[in-house]
Amino acid sequence: MSEPATPPRSLAEALRARDDASLAVLLRSRPDLITPVPTDLTQLATRAGTRASVVRALERLDRFALQTAEALAVAPDPATYAELLALMAGDDGDPAVAGALPQALGTLRDQALVWGGDDRLRLVRTARELLAPSPQHPSPTGLGPAVREAAAGMSPGRIQEIVTAAGLPSTHDAVSALDALTALFTDRRRMAALLDQAPADSLEVLSRLVWGPPYGQVTADPAPRLRWLMDRGLLLPTAPGTVVLPREAALHLRGGRAHRATEPLPPSVEPAATHPPQVVDATAAGQAYTALATVEELLKDWHEGGPPVLRAGGLSVRDLKRTAVALDVPEPVAAFWVELAYAAGLVASDGEADERYAATPAYDEWLEQPAADRWATLARAWLTATRTAGVVGGRDAKDRTLSALGPGLDRSAAPEVRHRVLTLLAALPEGTAPSPDSVLSRLRWERPLRGPQRDDDLRGRLARWTLDEAERLGVTGRGALSSHGRALLGAPPAPPAGAPHGAPAGEPTGPGDKLPVHHGHRRPAAPPDPLPPAEQTAAAAAAARLLAPLLPEPLDHVLLQADLTAVAPGPLRRPLADMLDVLADVESKGGATVYRFTPGSVRRALDAGRSASDLHAFLAEHSRTPVPQPLAYLIDDVARRHGQLRVGAASAYVRCDDDAMLNEILADKRSAGLRLRRLAPTVLAAQSDPATLLEGLRAMGFAPAAESAEGDVLISRADAHRTPPRTAPEPVPDGPPAPDATLLGAAIRAIRAGDLASTAPRRPSGTGPAVSGGELPRTTSAETLATMQAAVLTGEALWIGYVNAEGAASQRVIAPVRVEGGFVTAYDHTADEVRTYPLHRITGVAELADDQI
Repeated sequence: MSEPATPPRSLAEALRARDDASLAVLLRSRPDLITPVPTDLTQLATRAGTRASVVRALERLDRFALQTAEALAVAPDPATYAELLALMAGDDGDPAVAGALPQALGTLRDQALVWGGDDRLRLVRTARELLAPSPQHPSPTGLGPAVREAAAGMSPGRIQEIVTAAGLPSTHDAVSALDALTALFTDRRRMAALLDQAPADSLEVLSRLVWGPPYGQVTADPAPRLRWLMDRGLLLPTAPGTVVLPREAALHLRGGRAHRATEPLPPSVEPAATHPPQVVDATAAGQAYTALATVEELLKDWHEGGPPVLRAGGLSVRDLKRTAVALDVPEPVAAFWVELAYAAGLVASDGEADERYAATPAYDEWLEQPAADRWATLARAWLTATRTAGVVGGRDAKDRTLSALGPGLDRSAAPEVRHRVLTLLAALPEGTAPSPDSVLSRLRWERPLRGPQRDDDLRGRLARWTLDEAERLGVTGRGALSSHGRALLGAPPAPPAGAPHGAPAGEPTGPGDKLPVHHGHRRPAAPPDPLPPAEQTAAAAAAARLLAPLLPEPLDHVLLQADLTAVAPGPLRRPLADMLDVLADVESKGGATVYRFTPGSVRRALDAGRSASDLHAFLAEHSRTPVPQPLAYLIDDVARRHGQLRVGAASAYVRCDDDAMLNEILADKRSAGLRLRRLAPTVLAAQSDPATLLEGLRAMGFAPAAESAEGDVLISRADAHRTPPRTAPEPVPDGPPAPDATLLGAAIRAIRAGDLASTAPRRPSGTGPAVSGGELPRTTSAETLATMQAAVLTGEALWIGYVNAEGAASQRVIAPVRVEGGFVTAYDHTADEVRTYPLHRITGVAELADDQI
């Protein structure tokens, strides 16, 4: 961007000199500036200097750009480029810093944190206030105030004493004395000669303060080593009992550097291991299949209605433990699966009076999809969700425990961190797993500030959770990004094996390629933004296509064994899996699932309305081995006894044609709690309810069946409990979304037009006082009407003040076309369209100078 011939006097003037492309870069990097769209460039500059906006912009700078801003905060205002380079590179110079500084300074200019030419660099006032040193808020550089600032409260006599002790001639006033002391501290030769005279223990005091914090405590009678420094101004008092090392002296001791360690280039992402890409994809596909099975198992466990919703929202600790046991995973992992199902819209609260969690209708639709599409739904929900399962069990700002599915789990930075971590993995060659510590180091360099949770490394924890969750979900395999994970991210193909580690994927790497280099050093390109929703859908579909061939095909058979077990050597087709879940109990999982047949599981199938012949036919059809005789005997034995006892509602009763069996029940001590008594030779009455009676008799080893009031056997199927239609939770955005090209173009046109309206020169009016650009014009109704009618005839443009129906005042430049019926129809240069305005809402009108519009 070329600087104007006349140096700008303010940020607004600097913005006014920018072209549309430069303004678009600013608004894209700081989208909060156009929410809402400013009326003109002056308002844009004012908004860009507000504390909230500046803090947000500083938090999004990488470490070197932030160090550049910190150096400008301790440099003279304004500073030259040479002064800034000296603060960043030091007296000895650093080629890497010199090469990277132009781009870092360009970033600060693009984001309107710095304005002015290289001879007059100015950091916006709010940023200087945030980064400049003060007793309450030391500078991030560790530097203290300048000599003039530190000595502001000292008496002129004491200042003259310090100047004399430092070997300088006395002056007639304190101002010139401080100037002389500053000149001494900034003169490398004279300052070195002064320090050569210092006692060794005094130099040791300076060495402890030089890199900060620069403040120290002294007594009313300082030690000789401190007295020597205080007498020569190397330590200046800032408050009773407190002294500070002046900035100029510290910079001399530092060799001119504002920072102890300047980091112009990001740390590279180091590889921890390399695997064949086929192994990575196969491992990730296995994890993806396990993820699908785990979510299905979770929703099956909540099939008839899940755990209750706490009054404050979320799952209780006890219910989370039960879920973890059911899934055979640790509690934090169970919280992840629960939150993932919630983020994908597969589970929600049912909204009933006795509110419980249950599957949503979307879950049934999800089950009907191919396995790869089901995985893509989960993976996309995880990538964009702001709800973070990793914080479950922690404490919120009010010291309340954060529960799974409860409030307070949103972390707006989570999607950006997940996307960035996966992008760093995508920049590595195929099959390369990174070192987690190097990923964290890279993220800390890219975003050194973390907002209000600065003491809590949230981004670091989010990055670690991302690496773990990506492996658990099957986005990565053995720590490396899989091919379907790369497609999900929308990343370009992996770089060749010889590419430098950590180079952004898709960037040129050969010696003949064009790179943004400075003196041989390359600054990284800005991290890519997450994909828009439409492209996310396309990327998820592409990921599903790559994953589909890697997933095992569902089987339609099992292997029955003589020990009353069945082995499923792979995933089963849904009708077969659903029936086996009723007929048998899962004994073990893994590459193959082992089911065990028990009297209870067979009775469960009979209760669901199946007959013994149905079960024999089912097993014969789906077994690759003959049905073992013990299993056939088990089915026949349970079926023969099933329903001999009938339980109904009396309060409850038991009836049986075999009175000997009833005698056996009455004689059994375990029936005492059921409080049974004989009503007839074949009927027993109980004071417990039918469900309790059924469970009690089954615990005694019988196989009773429930019956209706008409005496028919009740078929007890597990009824699926579903919530009403629910939408997945919306992610909580991390500030305003980045504007698209259409919004940017419209916003820039509106700002330019509004700025023209507020700054265009006015033709002097002979009837009223001159009007400044910041005020609305004021004319009488008659003058307004006459001026409008004249402009229609001459085709001239006018400057008007307008108050809309909501009472908001604005300035506009219009070219009147027609005036009639109390309205003026005109081409509005501010809105770039033809509009009609009521004359009674126009506060006044003024003509523009001849050289305008």
